[in-house]
Amino acid sequence: MILVLLFIAACFLAYSNGANDNFKGVATLFGSGTLNYKKAIIWATATTLAGSVAAIFLAQTLVKNFSGKGLVPDTLIQSPEFAISIAIGAAITVFIATKIGMPISTTHSLVGALFGSGVVAVGTAFNFGKLGSTFLMPLIVSPLMAAVVSSIVYLIFRKLRTVLGLKKEPNEDTESYKGKILGVNAQKLLDGAHYISAGIVSFARGLNDTPKIVGLLLVINAMDIKWGMLAVAIAMAIGGLLNAKKVGEMMSKKITPMNSGQGFTANLVTGLLVTTASIHGMPVSTTHVSVGSIFGIGTVTKKADLKVVRNILLSWLLTLPIAAFFSGLLYFILIKL
Repeated sequence: MILVLLFIAACFLAYSNGANDNFKGVATLFGSGTLNYKKAIIWATATTLAGSVAAIFLAQTLVKNFSGKGLVPDTLIQSPEFAISIAIGAAITVFIATKIGMPISTTHSLVGALFGSGVVAVGTAFNFGKLGSTFLMPLIVSPLMAAVVSSIVYLIFRKLRTVLGLKKEPNEDTESYKGKILGVNAQKLLDGAHYISAGIVSFARGLNDTPKIVGLLLVINAMDIKWGMLAVAIAMAIGGLLNAKKVGEMMSKKITPMNSGQGFTANLVTGLLVTTASIHGMPVSTTHVSVGSIFGIGTVTKKADLKVVRNILLSWLLTLPIAAFFSGLLYFILIKL
C-alpha cells in the first residue's frame, strides 16, 4: 500500500511539473505569434516526452542526486515515508503556483522538500554543505548566467542582422524580418530555427526534470527505471495539456514582448545551458534559465516589465520554504501514524 501511495505521489508531482513547466520551452513561439497556443503545447508535449525517454540513457547522475543520497543517512533514504513527503510537499507547492500563474521551479521545490523532510528526520545530521554546493549554487547562478549570455548573444545576432542587410518590419502584433539569407526568405528561415530551438528547450526540460522525480521512486526500488521514466513522462504530458495556460501566458506575454528573432535567441541559450547542465549532473532549473534568458533579451530591448519580474522573483524566494514546510509537516505526520 505504501508503495502505491509513493507511485501516486510521484505522478502527482509529475503532473504538477508538466502543468507549470511544459509550456515554458514554447513560450516564445506563442509570445511572438509564430504558433497559436494549441500548436505550441502539442509541440512542447512531444519534445518533452522525447527528452524524458532520453533521460534513461543520459541523466543517471541526476537520479542519484535527487534520491537524497549524501544529504541524509542511507537508512533514511530507504524510508517510503521520506520519499512520499518529498514528492507531495514539492507537488503541492508547484500546483499552487500553477493555479495562480507563477512559473516556479520544480527543482527548487524538490530541494526545499528534501530539506524540510531531511531536517525533521535527522536534524543537524543533514548535509547542509552538499545542499549548498550541489543544489543551491546552480539554482542561483543559472538565471544570472542565462540573462548575461542571452544579452550578449542577442547583441551579436542583432549586429549580424545589420551586416546581412535584414530589416525589421512592424506587423499587427509583432515584427517580421525582410530580406534573404543565402537565397532563402529570412523570416521563414528564422521561424524554422525558432521552432527547432523551442523543441530543444522542451527536450532539455524533459531530460533534466524527469530523472529528478524518478529518483524518488528508485530509492526504495519501487520501480524499474524505464517504467518509472515512462510513468513520469505520461503524467507530465497530461499536466501540460490540461493546466499549462496560465503559466504559459505569463511566460509568453507578460515578462517582455518579443519578436521571432528575440524568441529564437532566448530559446537557443536556454536549450544549450540546460542540456549541458543535465549531462554534467547539475540540477539547474529550466524555469530559472528560461526566465533569465527572456529577461536578458528584455533588458537589451528595454521592454522588460520589471513589476512582473519582481513578482516572479518573489515566488522563487518563497518556493523553497513553502515546499520545506509542507514536506516536513507531512513527514512528521506520516512517522506518527
